[in-house]
Amino acid sequence: MKTSDFNYTLPPELIAQTPLKNRSDSRLLVVDKATGAIEHTHFSNIIDYIAPDDCLVINNTKVRPSRLIGHKKATGGAVEVLLLNRKTNDKWEALTKTSSKVHIGDSYAFGDKLECIVVDILPNANRIVEFTYSGIWEEILDELGEMPLPPYIKAKLTDKDRYQTVYAKNEGSAAAPTAGLHWTPELLDSVRANGTQIAEVTLNVGLGTFRPVKVDDVAHHTMHSEYFEVSSNAADTINNCKGRVIAVGTTSARVLESLANNGGIRKHSGWTDIFIYPPYNFKCVDALITNFHLPQSTLLMLVSAFCNKELILNAYHAAIADKYRFFSFGDAMLIK
Repeated sequence: MKTSDFNYTLPPELIAQTPLKNRSDSRLLVVDKATGAIEHTHFSNIIDYIAPDDCLVINNTKVRPSRLIGHKKATGGAVEVLLLNRKTNDKWEALTKTSSKVHIGDSYAFGDKLECIVVDILPNANRIVEFTYSGIWEEILDELGEMPLPPYIKAKLTDKDRYQTVYAKNEGSAAAPTAGLHWTPELLDSVRANGTQIAEVTLNVGLGTFRPVKVDDVAHHTMHSEYFEVSSNAADTINNCKGRVIAVGTTSARVLESLANNGGIRKHSGWTDIFIYPPYNFKCVDALITNFHLPQSTLLMLVSAFCNKELILNAYHAAIADKYRFFSFGDAMLIK
């Protein structure tokens, strides 16, 4: 299957630049994968599509404010450092953006509380930087760090919490599990009051989620790895589900499908590089709540595998015609 098979044309004005004032005011496009029928509603009505016997699986990862803006100490030139993976307490793998070539030994300052030095340059061109600071690291990062918004969002985010789900707990993501951004505490309370079980899993979303597929043949794409955790309580909740397992987001779906190969979900932590694209037989996920994804992206391929590529692209064209908002801060889709 070719990457170009997953292309579509999106008017730039439909890329949502800011979140809505109220999370659940986003629109919801409902797709019946059996009949191809499409409904238009709002996310505030999501409870109408969830039964008491169902199990809702959410990703409780928390986005780290990992984008640091500063200057090079030697020259004063602008510097941007994006934290990727923590290596030791004060050493991080990072992406750096500067106006000049990066060398080992370069020092950067971020205000008067935080500095770092480049201690290594990796074969993939990422850097290892070591920080020095006065105070508590988490507090300093929360004060100085910005949310690592995807490159298609140009507007400045004024409230960091709007790039977090209301159930975010376990910090470690470089991007938000955006299908979860529509949920409010009230909606989740309604789900529980309905008798529906909610299982929490963790998958730390990496920057690879934004990287385009650059090969012509989808099968030749190398998927990025992401860390995940599933507790015994979450596994038991999912395994005991009498109705549908509804994954909130492609991240939750990837966790479930990574563990479902051996029958049932089990307590586990580790890394997954599962790449789901058509044709694929889903072993655990019965319904999927997701946002609208970039053309030719691995996320669009996963959604197309869950339903049907032609049906999904038809739904996308319907959403474009009806001027839905797209991508991270955009509207949602339920495939049932």
